[in-house]
Amino acid sequence: MRKFQGTGVAMTTAFLSDDALDRDGITKLTHHLVDGGVEFLVILGTTGEAATISAKEQETVVETVMAANAGRLPVVLGVGGNNTSEVIEKARNWSSKYKPDALLSVSPYYSKPSQEGIFRHFSAIAEAVTTPIILYNVPGRTASNMTSATTLRLAHAYKHIIGIKEASGLFEQAMEIIRDRPEGFLVLSGDDAITLPLIGAGADGVISVVANALPRQFGEMVRQALTGDFANARKLHYPMLRFTQQLFAEGNPVGIKSALSLLGIGGDHVRMPLWPASEGLRAQLQQELSAMGMR
Repeated sequence: MRKFQGTGVAMTTAFLSDDALDRDGITKLTHHLVDGGVEFLVILGTTGEAATISAKEQETVVETVMAANAGRLPVVLGVGGNNTSEVIEKARNWSSKYKPDALLSVSPYYSKPSQEGIFRHFSAIAEAVTTPIILYNVPGRTASNMTSATTLRLAHAYKHIIGIKEASGLFEQAMEIIRDRPEGFLVLSGDDAITLPLIGAGADGVISVVANALPRQFGEMVRQALTGDFANARKLHYPMLRFTQQLFAEGNPVGIKSALSLLGIGGDHVRMPLWPASEGLRAQLQQELSAMGMR
């Protein structure tokens, strides 16, 4: 699955001030990312505020991005949830209707299933569709870590489970997956700040939040690292590090939407219970963008 090596972007979803979808803003971001040279697009993940977007609106988002992308980049659709039967239905319907290059499915949240429950959840999805599946482990949001043993069990059991977005922040866990994975199974960083060292350990790329704003810079850092040129990758990584940290200071996608608004790419409106960035954070983001020559 070489098409998913490098930088994928967990796209934000643009809204107008009245909470309506901003289709022009979604289109503008899509062109910004394609022109910025990233490797693939991820629609309706956490950063896309999928949790507060209705089923009908989600289809509008997918159709808007796909129309703007026009087949230029591979597309991954987020179809996660904690109701296994609903996730299966959505995975089937969207695989048939949109024919995405892959599905991204988060480990079940809130319910806190056992490792066997997580395995059975993903097994049921994998047995329902033939579309490639990328697992998503983010225990900071799900309150349940999918262990390396469970990830590897799934990777070896289903050839079309092609990778994992690993956002546990646990280096040892990520390295266990990298060490014992079947050939071709992708390990993608789910944390922008530690993408560089994870690639050093053998990871294949990232599904990034930062790259919404800095597709060229972040994408080039990842490409340099993947070719083994860590000296140049570090030169790109460290100027972005403080900006990356600031993006998550008041929650995601609050920070990245504020940064995009400063760059003139979209508005900073988020749906409740999220709230727009404070003036203090906005000033810090502007300062870092200016330091990087972006403002």
